[in-house]
Amino acid sequence: MPNPPLILASTSPFRRQLLARLGLPFETANPAIDEAPLADETPEESAMRLSRAKALAVAPLFPEALIIGSDQVAFLDGQVFGKPGTHANAVRQLKSMRGRRVNFFTGLCLLDAASGRTHLRGVATLVTFRDLADREIESYLRKEQPYNCAGSAKSEGLGIALIARIDGEDPNALIGLPLIALCDLLRMEQVSVL
Repeated sequence: MPNPPLILASTSPFRRQLLARLGLPFETANPAIDEAPLADETPEESAMRLSRAKALAVAPLFPEALIIGSDQVAFLDGQVFGKPGTHANAVRQLKSMRGRRVNFFTGLCLLDAASGRTHLRGVATLVTFRDLADREIESYLRKEQPYNCAGSAKSEGLGIALIARIDGEDPNALIGLPLIALCDLLRMEQVSVL
């Protein structure tokens, strides 16, 4: 029996590249949801809620598909570090994270649109940043311009030079899509990856 269509509810090129590693055919769709956290919501709860909301947002367009939603929140001492958007915001983020250990928590949802069955996983990745000098932060930002990445650090690029240590169960989670957990969820839905 053929696998159901697989949809990635994301416009992120990073997530698209990660999912392509599995060699499964898939399409992408823009979930176009409000990603603002809710009042009194923990960063982990926000990532889990948003990963599910992204999958649900595109489900009406693909009623027979398995839909993947994912969201990542970077946080430290109760402060959330979203996508900086600007150079000045990225400088502020990296200065506040230097020499510190930051949790990059990734929520993952696999939704069977036909049945409504939903599987959720959360994957924490703890990133210890080097104690960077201001000039190193400026140099990195001029070269990488990571203004669309949570926490201003692209570990898959030059951002790896900012990092002293990464602790987590899946290196892909830091980039935005935990493939180990996704393979588990796909198996639960009888989708053969191998």
